[in-house]
Amino acid sequence: MTDETAQQRRYKSFEDTHQMLIELAVGLIADRGIDALSLSALARAAGVNRTTIYYHFTDRDALVAAVKLWSSQQIVAAFRPELPRQARIDYVTRFVLDNPAIMSLWIEDFIAPGDIRASYPHWDALVSGIGTSLAAAFPDEPIDAEVYCVMLLTSALIGPRVFRHRVAPDLDTEATIARFRQEQQRVLRRDGIAED
Repeated sequence: MTDETAQQRRYKSFEDTHQMLIELAVGLIADRGIDALSLSALARAAGVNRTTIYYHFTDRDALVAAVKLWSSQQIVAAFRPELPRQARIDYVTRFVLDNPAIMSLWIEDFIAPGDIRASYPHWDALVSGIGTSLAAAFPDEPIDAEVYCVMLLTSALIGPRVFRHRVAPDLDTEATIARFRQEQQRVLRRDGIAED
């Protein structure tokens, strides 16, 4: 084994451990809430000593930042171009419903002051694509694509939780997803964003 191969294996192991720790932190937040998350609690859940945790996260804030980044990556994964629109809508709605504590963290960042691109790196591409579609569908109307995209994301990321907790708490997850899919597709068709 060359030194380079050994070094690559060590980095892969570090990355695998790092990812495992983030996913364990997500589980802790889901089970006990954000206030229960600490480096010590994560070490206990992972079955490692705290020193190992400090190799990955300098403090609790760094761990929370990693969890927020993970949640953003999960949301962004839904917008891969190879996924059909229905799968995208279902993925986001399911993630929002299945991860309420994580979504609370994400929403907190989403509404906090600062550049949206820090939480949503594909913002400019989304606004550009939506703006192009809206301009083609409504050539005689001035449309604010940024505001439209804020409304779109807000309805996708906050709407399912409001619906689940305040409107139809007895409705199961699959029925909630189906209702959001139907309405989101209808709105996108109406606005010339989707043809399907």
